[in-house]
Amino acid sequence: ADLSSADLAAIERRTQEVGRYLFSHLHESRPHVWQRRWWADRIMAWSMRDEALKAELFRFVDVLPMLSSSDAVSHHLHEYLGRVRERLPTAARVALGLSRRTKFTRAIEAHATKLGAMDFARRFIAGANTREVLAAAERERRLRRGFTLDILGEAVTSEKEADQYLAAYIDLLEAVAPVANQWPAEPQIDDDTAGGIPRVNLSIKLSALDSQFDAIDPAGACQRVGARLRRLLRVARDHRAFINIDMESFDKKDLTLNIFQAILMEDEFRAQPHIGIVIQCYLRDAARDLRTLRDWAALRGTPVWVRLVKGAYWDYETIHAQANGWPVPVWQKKWQSDANFEWATRFVMQHEKHLRPALGTHNVRSIAHGIAVAEHLGLPKNGFEFQMLYGMADAEKQTLVDLGHRLRIYMPYGELIPGMAYLVRRLLENTSNESFLRAGFVERRSPDELLQNPIPPSVSPATNWRDAPAETSPTEAESTPDQRTLHEDVPMTSEMQATFSNEPPIDFAQDEQRQAMQNALADVRGRFTQRYPLVIDGQPIESDSRATSCDPSQKDRVVGEVFYAEPKHVATAVAAAQAAWLAWWSLGAEARAEYLRRAADVMRRRFFELAAWEVYECGKGWREATNDVCEAIDFCEYYAAGAIELARPRGADAPGEENRFEYIPRGVTAVISPWNFPLAILTGMTAAALATGNPVVMKPAEQASIIAAKLMEVFEAAQLPAGVLNYLPGRGEVVGAALVAHPQVVTIAFTGSRPVGLAINAQAAAVSGQGMRFVKQVIAEMGGKNAIIVDADADLDEAVLGVMKSAFGFQGQKCSACSRAIILAPVYDAFLARLVEATRSLQVGPADDPATSVGPVIDDEALQKIRDYIALGRREGREVLAVDVGNLANRGYFVGPHIFADVSPTARLAQEEIFGPVLAVIRAENLDQAVSIANGTDYALTGGFYSRSPANLERIKRELLVGNLYLNRPITGALVGRQPFGGFKMSGIGSKAGGADYLLHFVLPRTITENTLRRGFAPPPT
Repeated sequence: ADLSSADLAAIERRTQEVGRYLFSHLHESRPHVWQRRWWADRIMAWSMRDEALKAELFRFVDVLPMLSSSDAVSHHLHEYLGRVRERLPTAARVALGLSRRTKFTRAIEAHATKLGAMDFARRFIAGANTREVLAAAERERRLRRGFTLDILGEAVTSEKEADQYLAAYIDLLEAVAPVANQWPAEPQIDDDTAGGIPRVNLSIKLSALDSQFDAIDPAGACQRVGARLRRLLRVARDHRAFINIDMESFDKKDLTLNIFQAILMEDEFRAQPHIGIVIQCYLRDAARDLRTLRDWAALRGTPVWVRLVKGAYWDYETIHAQANGWPVPVWQKKWQSDANFEWATRFVMQHEKHLRPALGTHNVRSIAHGIAVAEHLGLPKNGFEFQMLYGMADAEKQTLVDLGHRLRIYMPYGELIPGMAYLVRRLLENTSNESFLRAGFVERRSPDELLQNPIPPSVSPATNWRDAPAETSPTEAESTPDQRTLHEDVPMTSEMQATFSNEPPIDFAQDEQRQAMQNALADVRGRFTQRYPLVIDGQPIESDSRATSCDPSQKDRVVGEVFYAEPKHVATAVAAAQAAWLAWWSLGAEARAEYLRRAADVMRRRFFELAAWEVYECGKGWREATNDVCEAIDFCEYYAAGAIELARPRGADAPGEENRFEYIPRGVTAVISPWNFPLAILTGMTAAALATGNPVVMKPAEQASIIAAKLMEVFEAAQLPAGVLNYLPGRGEVVGAALVAHPQVVTIAFTGSRPVGLAINAQAAAVSGQGMRFVKQVIAEMGGKNAIIVDADADLDEAVLGVMKSAFGFQGQKCSACSRAIILAPVYDAFLARLVEATRSLQVGPADDPATSVGPVIDDEALQKIRDYIALGRREGREVLAVDVGNLANRGYFVGPHIFADVSPTARLAQEEIFGPVLAVIRAENLDQAVSIANGTDYALTGGFYSRSPANLERIKRELLVGNLYLNRPITGALVGRQPFGGFKMSGIGSKAGGADYLLHFVLPRTITENTLRRGFAPPPT
């Protein structure tokens, strides 16, 4: 329980006293004009005055490490600052506006820029090697300050890099600890209430110890991280060093806490006292986590340190959650984070027997409150500590030290230029509108204002503000109650409105979502023996032909048995659809939309079950399968809304004349769908036709017939009228061909291979017999040979992961997949080396295992085709990675990722669609050549570009000719409504699925004009 009102009032009075004392002494340690730090502060203050200027400056600092030439530095400097030229001081504008920029002046400009950036970085980064960091640590000790070291560097993308990080941690401990342990004692920082404190303190991130650190697979992450963390803990124990576990983004938080607790409960480490973890108080569930940690530490019997911080990823967490339609995990008002920090301070100090308090803050109010709470509880000064960042708030630091408090400095360690990403984070923290340092030292707000209690007077003391619901994005708040946890029933809307928001993806960081998926997989395994008949005119029909559908992960396991249609069934189904057409059309858009929304609700109720069928029938992993169900729901909702909008009255009346423009359905639609998005694409094409008033005969891919049967069940549960939707599984050359040729099929929606799509288009163009009264409409998506270009200044952390995800997600079995990586020469070798190791670290395995990153391909035919291309690749390129799948090859249709380097742009490997985990890497000498290579195929579906050059990004928007262009992100994963999907050239016929004009393919426009003039008078317009 929190303290009493009287206790809190006493703490508040003391907080004000301490705070005023601190403010009164801050000026004593402020820099003077002749000190370098004074000038750095002035630059910081100058940048804060204009948010646009600040953004461009920080983006330039971010890209600077990748700029290897003077020209590159000079060009980027002018690109970024040129966009805010008018906001710069006069001297800077003059410098940037020099008319003659020679090679010599560019070299001087680049040299001066890099020197200035590195000099600025040295303020925040303690050293580039152990000698420098030891010297920095000694300087801090002379000022009676402790330290904790944090190794800077690239994101871990491979197990090789994870091993390198572990080695770097161990090397740092073994280099620093023997020296530091010989330093003269400094009781203020070396002792606490339990005795001596290790002089060497190392802060680590668990994600640095595992390239596959993902909450979807907690057991696997714990196994991989645990092995490395145990080694590190042993070295720390041997050298009497302290290990602190840092926190990262919210999706890693629970996994980090769980691994921390699991390892430290082991007999070997249970009594190890010199260990700590971070709690981020801007998170809404920080209080819950602290209580859980307190109970665990009490059970462990040995206390752990807890570093309280506000948090450094507020913008990311807010944007990420809103983009996914999830509840925002962080407090949305600064006062809430500040108040939560104060509550957490009181909590850990009340429970310091189990949780040793460390307060990470520069906020004078938070510092003063911590001191007041400790005094009120009788906690001595050496019973807790403050922690602050290296290079910041030196005035506060010295004041605290002089008061006798223990202070630890968070000291980043590593090369200055690669450490620029850390520098940018620190600059953003310092200069944010909510930053205490900005408020106190730049905007010069008064101590009275800065020391106010964070809880506003308008909030009643009796109100538990922590119980307020999480704020969400506007669309999510309207349509998604409580994240649709476990996809329980969502009440249907009573008002038919043309509105839409994307279905939130499943957050597998939540244990209940992981458990729901496991339960669904177990349930579906118990239903593998079912048979699935045709459905024509609402009736199940068993044919003379049957086929088994098998699990690609385990090819001898039958998922179910499907009855196959024959030509006579096609005729019956088309007749039933034709008979149902007029009544379905006459219902109107709003009534039809109601059926689609019912279907979406049925999918929500059966969400995990549908995903589980995809896992077993098509080999989709957990995220791929659940995202496919989300997309299917999106199509129902989006086209329902779109059809209502399309049906709105249109027309331009004139005196004595009424005009109406409307869209009417074309007629019977054949939907011929693929297996790779077995529910989403089938639902999308079907829902578009239904929404606009057309009856449908759907013919799914043979490999995904059971999932199509489940979709039929969904529409039956939505009470779709008989005959409006008919289900005809079967062989493409039999059922598909008969549908295309049938004279009463007027629209054909197809997604599949280029040869089949072109054949359908040719056959549909021919008059196909008596009774054909329409020219058939063909909508065809026919594949891609997609490229991602990586510029010389790209963020390789992002580019490597983006290319890998785009190339090998769902085993490369996506028409949008990256099959060509075109890399600019300056970063070719570095990119390729990291990509190979990152891909090597992916786990190949069965689709139902959440640890699997690369599952099986769809069937033996696909497997043999991919193997043929691998053999071709060995002739046309240099094989740099061939992942051996071992015994999995005997179990299912498995082939590991393959990467071929130095591939010619004209090679078959670089021109033909493969539909498997095979990537061609192509070197380009410059961006002109890269664009030419990317555009040099028959396809134009998706493409991507990683760059931090504003000019090059704008150029790519103009010159990379693809249907879906993605900048600085993976090229797969289009969302309905956000990224309407489809290409041109040989990639497709028609407009984009999930886009505003897709429904126009399924309707015919017509105009109705009525003369209303009768005997010289006309009724008023209606």
